[in-house]
Amino acid sequence: MSTQLSFEYTAIDKRGAKCRGVAKAATEVDAYRQVTAAGLTPVKIKQMAAKRMGKRRSVRAKDVAHFTYQLSVLISARVPIGESLRGIAEQEPPGKFRDVVFDIAKRIEAGGRIADAMEEHVGVFGALYVSTVRAAEQSGNMVKVLEYLSEMLERNIEMKQAVRSALMYPICVVSVLCIACFFLVGFVIPKFAKMFAQKGVDLPIFTKIMMAIGISIQNYWYLYLAVLVGGAFAIRTAYKRPKGRWAIEAALHRIPYLREILIGLAVARFSRVFGLCLNSGLGLIDSLHMAGKASARPMLEKDAERLVDQVRTGGRISVALIACEYITPFAKRMLTSGEESAELTRMCSIIARQYERDTATLTKNIATVIEPVLIVLIAAVVLVVALAIFLPMWDMVKLLS
Repeated sequence: MSTQLSFEYTAIDKRGAKCRGVAKAATEVDAYRQVTAAGLTPVKIKQMAAKRMGKRRSVRAKDVAHFTYQLSVLISARVPIGESLRGIAEQEPPGKFRDVVFDIAKRIEAGGRIADAMEEHVGVFGALYVSTVRAAEQSGNMVKVLEYLSEMLERNIEMKQAVRSALMYPICVVSVLCIACFFLVGFVIPKFAKMFAQKGVDLPIFTKIMMAIGISIQNYWYLYLAVLVGGAFAIRTAYKRPKGRWAIEAALHRIPYLREILIGLAVARFSRVFGLCLNSGLGLIDSLHMAGKASARPMLEKDAERLVDQVRTGGRISVALIACEYITPFAKRMLTSGEESAELTRMCSIIARQYERDTATLTKNIATVIEPVLIVLIAAVVLVVALAIFLPMWDMVKLLS
C-alpha cells in the first residue's frame, strides 16, 4: 500500500471562486487528479511539510482553552466550522498555534472531520481532548461539550496557578536556607575552626564534624553537585517507570497536608473528566478509562481499572466502589447515588466542584501550614552554626581568663 501524502492546493470552483484545501494522495499527479475529479480547476498544488503525530507543540494551555471557548461561541452562532476556525486563526498572533488552527481549517474545508483534523495535532490538544471532540461530533452535541471542555481547561489552569503561587514562598525560603547552609558550613565555620586551632583551643567534637564537612565541601564540591544532579535525574527516571512512580506517589501521600491536596486534585479531575466524557456521548467504559488516565495519579488509575472491569462484566459501579481505596467516601456516595438515579453526569459535576473548592482552600492555606516548619528549620540552622562557633569560643575565653 502506497504512503498517503498531504498536498495543499489552490483551485477555482465552477462559480469561478478561488478555494483552498488539502488532498491526500500518493503523488502530486494523483492529487491533481483528485482535485480535478471534485469539479475544481487546480491552480497550485504543493506538498505539505510532514508533521509528527505525537509531537508536543509549545502551545500554552491558556491558548487551547480560549480557542475552545471561541469555537463553541461561533458554532452556537451557526457559523460554519471551517470559517470559524479561520476567523480564530486570523486573530491569533503569529506562532505555532496559529499554524495549527489554520491547518485544521484547511483539512475541514477539504472535507475532513474536525476530530480527525485535531488528531493530526494530538500533541497540542491531548488524547482526551480529541476523543471528547470525536464523541461530541458523533452525538451532535458539539456546542455543549466544547463549553464544558473550555470550563474544565480554565479550571485546571486556575488550579495550577494557585498551587504554584502557594508553593512559591516556601520554595524560595528553602532555597535561600540551603544556600546559606552551604556558605556557612563550607566557608565560615572552617575559618573560625582554623582560628581557634591556632589559639590552642581543643575543638569540640561537634565543631570538628562541621569543620570536616566544610573542608569536604571546599575540596569536593563537584561531588556534592554530582550527587545532587544524579539524585534528581534518578528520581525523574524512576517516576517515568510504573513501579518507581508508584513508590514516589506513595511516599508523597504519607505527608499529611500534601496528601489531602493530591487526593482532592485527583478526585476533582477524575470527576470532571468522567462527567465530560459521559456528556459528550462516550460509553461508560471509555469514560471511566479516560477519567482514570486524566487523574494523573496511579492509585486512582487503579481504582478506575476496578470500575472498568466491573462494568465490563455487567456489574454495577457501586459494587466496585467498595474496593476502591483512593476514591473518597463522599465521591463514592455521590457516584452510587448518580448511578441509581441515572444522573451520573450531574453528580460528577457536584463532586468536581466540591473538591475543587476544598483544594483551593487548602492551597491558599499552605503557606500558613508550612510557616511553622520553616521557622523550625531556620532555628535549627542558626543553632547548628552557633554551637559550632560558640562552643570553642567559650573554651578560648576560659583559657584567656
